[in-house]
Amino acid sequence: MQPTVRDPARPAWHAVSADEALARLGSHPGGLTSAEAERRLRHHGPNRLTRQEGPSAWAVLARQLASPLIYALLISAGIALALGDVADGAVVLGVVVLNAVIGFVQEYRAGRAIRALARLVSEPARVRRDGRWTNAPAEDLVPGDVVAVEAGVRVAADLRVLQAHGLRADESALTGESVPVDKDPVAVEPHAELGERRSMLHGGTIVTSGAAEAVVVETGDRTELGRISGLLGGIEVTRTPLTAAMDRLGALVTRAIGAVAAVLLAVALLRGYPPADAVLAAITLAVAAIPEGLPAIVTIALAIGVRRMARRRAVVRELPAVETLGSTSVICTDKTGTLTRNEMVVRRAWVPGGGEVEFSGVGYAEGGGMRVRTPTAGLDDAVRALLEAGALANEAHLSGAGAERTVLGDPTDGALLVAAERGGIDLAALFAERPPGAVVPFDPQRRFMASTPAGAAVTFLKGAPEVLLSRVDPAVAAAAQRALDVYAADGMRVLAVARAPGAADEAVLDRGRLELLGLVALIDPPRPGVVDAVADCKRAGIRVKMITGDHAATAAAIGRDLGIEGESSAMTGAEIERSSDEELRERVRSTDVFARVAPEHKLRLVRALQAGGAVTAMTGDGVNDAPALRQADIGVAMGRAGTAAAKEAADIVLGDDDFATIRAAVEEGRRVYDNLIKALAFALPTNGGEALVVLVAVLAFPVVGGVPVLPIEPVQILWINLVATVSLALPIAFEVLEPGAMERPPRRRDEPLLSRFVVTRTIWVGALMAAVAIALFLLARGDGVAQAQTLAVTSIAFFQIFYLVMCRTRTAPLRTVGWASNRWVFVGIAVLLVLQAAVVHLPVAQAVFRTADLTPAQWALAAAAGAVVVPIVAVEKWWARRVGTG
Repeated sequence: MQPTVRDPARPAWHAVSADEALARLGSHPGGLTSAEAERRLRHHGPNRLTRQEGPSAWAVLARQLASPLIYALLISAGIALALGDVADGAVVLGVVVLNAVIGFVQEYRAGRAIRALARLVSEPARVRRDGRWTNAPAEDLVPGDVVAVEAGVRVAADLRVLQAHGLRADESALTGESVPVDKDPVAVEPHAELGERRSMLHGGTIVTSGAAEAVVVETGDRTELGRISGLLGGIEVTRTPLTAAMDRLGALVTRAIGAVAAVLLAVALLRGYPPADAVLAAITLAVAAIPEGLPAIVTIALAIGVRRMARRRAVVRELPAVETLGSTSVICTDKTGTLTRNEMVVRRAWVPGGGEVEFSGVGYAEGGGMRVRTPTAGLDDAVRALLEAGALANEAHLSGAGAERTVLGDPTDGALLVAAERGGIDLAALFAERPPGAVVPFDPQRRFMASTPAGAAVTFLKGAPEVLLSRVDPAVAAAAQRALDVYAADGMRVLAVARAPGAADEAVLDRGRLELLGLVALIDPPRPGVVDAVADCKRAGIRVKMITGDHAATAAAIGRDLGIEGESSAMTGAEIERSSDEELRERVRSTDVFARVAPEHKLRLVRALQAGGAVTAMTGDGVNDAPALRQADIGVAMGRAGTAAAKEAADIVLGDDDFATIRAAVEEGRRVYDNLIKALAFALPTNGGEALVVLVAVLAFPVVGGVPVLPIEPVQILWINLVATVSLALPIAFEVLEPGAMERPPRRRDEPLLSRFVVTRTIWVGALMAAVAIALFLLARGDGVAQAQTLAVTSIAFFQIFYLVMCRTRTAPLRTVGWASNRWVFVGIAVLLVLQAAVVHLPVAQAVFRTADLTPAQWALAAAAGAVVVPIVAVEKWWARRVGTG
């Protein structure tokens, strides 16, 4: 259960009597007439939520072009085309189109916006019109309609209960409370929390047992579901750290290239270059320095991450989300259905005399067992009597088989049936021997249920301990209370089970003392692997914070079991409400358990963490999680048990609903980022080296007949940037995670892509590449310009091949990941060698790229010159490991 912030304009329907609610709505128990309902429908509008339109196909496509690097490419392509250099301009435009298409296809394939919240209220409703019961579309319900609900029905609007019989509702999707809530017509306090408004049924929740008649009080956007939908609409989508870093990188590179190109243009004019050639030299420098292939490398690397995460059952809706999870420093997770199974199970049972047993097994699935915790005389018979009574005082049924078995009816009743099975009781034989007879259904006011098997003279009861213990022997009650206190401190829900002579009726408690058979302690158990996943996240420097609608004591106990404990005690929604933004920002640093939390509070928590610099992930499965999922840097929804609202708001959907999958997704995110950094460290030195070649040529090479001579032509630069660099950089995206990656802390939100490691590599490797290319150009200059340029370009290609091998790890020796761990490296090298040979020797390619044939000796020279990078990078890595940098 959770508090909520009330809108003063919204009537407190839960606090008025049923008769007063009808009077205020101008209705009566017989319902509305069809004519009045039609009039109200025109006035209030359909009972559906305002739909949040997802991005159009054009918007998704435009997003792929929104990058400073893309802008720079478009500008350079435009200038080239304006100067008549159609080939260069067309190639650059082709790169832009390819990058946009890859990103568009991946994001658009992830699916257009799911009409999540609207689907929750799309089922037909049983409504009384003109004094008769009829079925009507949920969209046609209006305030004042009288409707009927029963077990299994999804509530279509916010309803005020008029009369109820054993009514209980599952509100977990709305409140996070895993236990069904009792409902009755009795008014409650005006400021009652959402989960404690027992006189209300809210749209989107499910009736688990009983039946009721109720009056519609709010429809559409005025419902609690609509209020959450409104919160979603008011949230500004945050930019991922990678998107922000790429924009900063693009802006920096673009400004630097523009400045250097302008200086180069001035120098070229001063050296006597014709104006057109001076402009062409400046464009050549820009083309060399702009990493044209980088957008495609990043997009494809992220797409590869998407595919790998899909194999791990994590579906990514937008490409940058792949990497964001790897940079996450805080995971805020909902408890119910995320950390836990959202299935009640009996964990322990106590019988008079102090005997205690414990049950094992996964949820409602078949299998599991029972073991003795505290042995006492006659324990086996006492436990059997307790379990049989719990199964007989029961209205649930088990459906299905194996791990997919479910409960039809109340989850608590289902837990008692499963416990009886795990205690060795044959349920089919038990029910055949003692078929159901008289039953007193559970009632929120009585707080117990009673059942007498057909033909028997004994009644079995189960219910609230405070009710049943007051009717048993005081000494037994005192012992039971001590056990109850222990269970409650561990966050368990406790039921008492008893028997009494005679047939079941409402006066069973007044016929004398009951015989207490024992206590059963129930929990919503953690998902398998969650404890280990939480521990792994901690080792990775990620704090896990549990946010739930449960009571503080329950939340704290479950947090301890899961290893989620902060320096401060659990913080409640009421405390969040009273805290200023500054106070909350300080408190969230030391608190890891938050209890009785409303959707608005979850939003404040996420925003407080983000204000403190944390990259925040939010996991959840309920409607109440959707606003925080949207606000978080990365929203992670559960795919199976998750509501469509949660999936729509999230960036990543876990197909197996397993929190442990998040650990694997974090690992994948870190691998993607590490590989992007390695790809940058590989690609940027090529651009730096090419730009340096052009710069040296303009500054130092002679101008022959007014025509500048460059060691590499613009079209050859494009060949290197778009074909050689991309074909070799892409295999880096397949590199395995380096050892220790999951033991280091997350990177800072504002950490630049141009780290010291990348900048240092770009400078000295680029200078070395330029020196190699210029040296070979000058060496072959006597054989003709085309021959010399071809040798220079080929030497750069070999330099990249050898440098690629060294870039497979940042500082670790290659043996730590294995030479053969990434076969795509060798595929990329083979592809480039074939393509480079074609560019050098095919006449058609020679005409386009202005190349000339090379001799075998020149090929060998180019390879040997390119190999000089290997020992130098090896020494750099050794030094980095020794001093602990990189």
